Amino acid sequence: MASGRLTSPSLGLGVMVTTLVALGPLSTDLYLPSLPALAEVFATDAARVQLTLSVYLAGFAVAQLAYGALSDRFGRRPLVLAGLAIYFLASLACVFATTVEQLIVARFVQAVGACAGPVLGRAIIRDAWGPLESARALAYVSGAMALAPLVGPALGGLLTVAFGWQSNFVVLAVYAGLQAVAAAFWLGETNRHKDPGATRVVAVLANFRVLLGDRRYLGCLLGLSFSYSALFAFISGSSFVLIGRFALSPAAFGLCFSSAVAGYIAGTQLASQLVRRLGSDRLMVAGGWLGALAGSAMLALELAGLHTLAAVLAPMFLVAASVGLVMPMAGARALAPYPQMAGAASALMGFSQMAIAAVVGMAVGHGVAAGATVMAATVAACTVLVPLCYMLLVPRNGR
Repeated sequence: MASGRLTSPSLGLGVMVTTLVALGPLSTDLYLPSLPALAEVFATDAARVQLTLSVYLAGFAVAQLAYGALSDRFGRRPLVLAGLAIYFLASLACVFATTVEQLIVARFVQAVGACAGPVLGRAIIRDAWGPLESARALAYVSGAMALAPLVGPALGGLLTVAFGWQSNFVVLAVYAGLQAVAAAFWLGETNRHKDPGATRVVAVLANFRVLLGDRRYLGCLLGLSFSYSALFAFISGSSFVLIGRFALSPAAFGLCFSSAVAGYIAGTQLASQLVRRLGSDRLMVAGGWLGALAGSAMLALELAGLHTLAAVLAPMFLVAASVGLVMPMAGARALAPYPQMAGAASALMGFSQMAIAAVVGMAVGHGVAAGATVMAATVAACTVLVPLCYMLLVPRNGR
């Protein structure tokens, strides 16, 4: 088994981190096509079923705070293995859930395991690639990771039709099991700045106070959080809107959802190509305004009564592209000055991202039954907040 230190970045490490980070979106996107069916299976409403998404994000958010401090003290590798074990067991609990309440609880525990991937993946990238190359590495990882939500809904739709909704969680359990075996044998330790005091409550709060007192970090944190929330508003409402309004099959919904993922991939690839030339700050601003214009266009088309697939999917493609530009740049820029607390910085950013998105998702879940307007309005509001937060908080000097 690999337990040594990985002192330099490698293709193998990049692949490992990508599969770990992909655990987050795969856990939400794979079973999206089955959400309307779950309302019928458990004899409940859309808002209740949507809680399986929002509660997942809540668990994801809270657990990140613990993973960040623990990984700063004990290293990334043991926490990755623990998270995968929790995720595997919780996925099996999802398979055997007989009520929506049991599924909600199992999803919360599943999130506790899943968040080890993204929060530790970002920290591993910061450890191995350093402050200068981590933005480019994160952009490449984000682009490769987007294959998960690109394939997830389409695969989930086919699995739901062929084998039922439980098959989605069987696939997730197998995925986590294989990841755990791979990590046990091939993932080495990357944390070269272990902090014995990182788990002390006073130290954790002191680290968070330092981070939140940094206007650049705070601006990047809020920009990233609202950017992701715009995407999650679509994730939360799209299956009910597209399947309900346009009578799409679960498989057809998966294909339509993939168009938004294609936009995200385009954004991440553009970011990886342009970051050295333009700098992360310029790309974040450009991505923020692109999302604001596209989100506002989606709402305008909805209010104008243009209820077509293109009126939803075309603006969402551009919104997703803006997310692909903003998130890797904001994540790398926020973590760059903090090598000794990369885990805490990544965890706080992840907590804020998921906590805000969970609230947004619950709002969409309660309003989506009345129509698509609430989804479009939420996407528009979140996208407009991205460049505003950045402009108001991040100092203009420096790149």
